[in-house]
Amino acid sequence: MSDSLARLYRAVRIAKSADPATSRTARLLRAGRSKMAKKLAEEAVEVVIDAMNGHSDAVIRESADLLYNLVVLWVASGVHPNDVWTEMDRRERLLGIAEKLPKQPFEVHSRRKVVALEQARARKRRRG
Repeated sequence: MSDSLARLYRAVRIAKSADPATSRTARLLRAGRSKMAKKLAEEAVEVVIDAMNGHSDAVIRESADLLYNLVVLWVASGVHPNDVWTEMDRRERLLGIAEKLPKQPFEVHSRRKVVALEQARARKRRRG
């Protein structure tokens, strides 16, 4: 999976020097981060709408557009995919792969609470 994103990232970086008249990516990169962020948000909303309506095929197509626009914004922002993977690894060590970090600073005792809560939920599922 990350191989595809790595290839996309390289292609977008190359497109930075392409002619905007012939490259949609070059045109988007030259439009500025505000435009890129708007496109990313539009694609995210389309994924949400299609998911809410149960249109799996559309979710797949729109997700590909979402990832494309995310990578374009990464390139414009100087973010490398490996930076994102490193952050995901860090979060996994703290909370597990399926958890999102809280908005407030993370404290060690909070991790204990999360683990205890998950254990309680697992016990409840086994019983009921």
